[in-house]
Amino acid sequence: MRDFLKQVQAALWNGPMPETVDEETLRLHMRQGTATLVFPLLPMTPMMKMVCVQTMQEQVKVRYVLERAWQALEQAGIKAVLMKGVGLAMYWPEPSRRPWGDIDLYVGPEQYHPACAVMRAAFPDALKFDEELDHYKHYNLIADGVSIEVHRVSVSMTHPRDVRRYAKMEKTGMDSARLQEIHLQDKTMQVRIFEPTFNALMVMLHAWEHFMTQGANLRQICDLALLLKHTKNEIDAPRFKRWLKALRALDVWQLYMGILVHGLRMKADEVLFYDERVAPRAQKMLEALLNNRSAQERPQEKKPVPGNRFVRKWHTMQERLRQTEQIAPFSPQYARHQKMAVLLSGMRRVFAPDRRWE
Repeated sequence: MRDFLKQVQAALWNGPMPETVDEETLRLHMRQGTATLVFPLLPMTPMMKMVCVQTMQEQVKVRYVLERAWQALEQAGIKAVLMKGVGLAMYWPEPSRRPWGDIDLYVGPEQYHPACAVMRAAFPDALKFDEELDHYKHYNLIADGVSIEVHRVSVSMTHPRDVRRYAKMEKTGMDSARLQEIHLQDKTMQVRIFEPTFNALMVMLHAWEHFMTQGANLRQICDLALLLKHTKNEIDAPRFKRWLKALRALDVWQLYMGILVHGLRMKADEVLFYDERVAPRAQKMLEALLNNRSAQERPQEKKPVPGNRFVRKWHTMQERLRQTEQIAPFSPQYARHQKMAVLLSGMRRVFAPDRRWE
């Protein structure tokens, strides 16, 4: 694991690269989403080369589908923001070394249904779903083998107060989104991305959301590290701190800063609100992240819970309560807040007529 972290650090910050290619280290890179970041800098085995080639082939498809989707939304007068993977790739040493998965387009609640209609019309042969029956967070369709997610919400919150507060932050992020030129393969595009203050908040909360559900990997933390490396001076620190406190997430942010400093070897003055007192918990969190195999090895589809809608939603609430116990060793403060949020929202959701939490 030590060689693994040293290789990630070397690839991120252009340092000396330990040329360890043992099977355990390679598997860890595959699980943690850092394979294409590191493999091109090592003596490549046939398997490593195959991974890099497949990633490049997938990126060609993603770029093609993104161009069509973006053009369709622009022509329809819908303001979209490219976020997460493809939108963060420009901060990596080379955009092609950041794997692109889904295309995530944030349009907000008001433009959500029109944007879904535009996507269905733009990709008539895509595998489509009914947005009313799809995930409350985003609508998904599969075009030419590429998943497009049209988001009305960028990150899901549990407590009703957090939902309201984060919605205002999202609106600020959308209103201040800016056009940015990005390079995808041999193509240059102009897209809209969130400005750095909201982008940093969203990227961290998205990584934390995945960590709570045991679906996180180190690549998400690399995203945050590189975003800060390139845009820290553009972040409105006082506003950002107010946002974190409003969402009870300052302690969580400081956990990630501890991982960036002690795990990825960033300097304390390159990050925001670093607190040395959080370092021991941050180290435990990093170890838990690197030892987590469930994100890759769990079944892609959960087995359906037998029973009616009430039973299925009750099962979801119990599962989320278990998740709060799992994060308690890392952020006891947020775990307490999340437990109360799950209990409060859960009783509402269990009896709600919609499909959320089923």
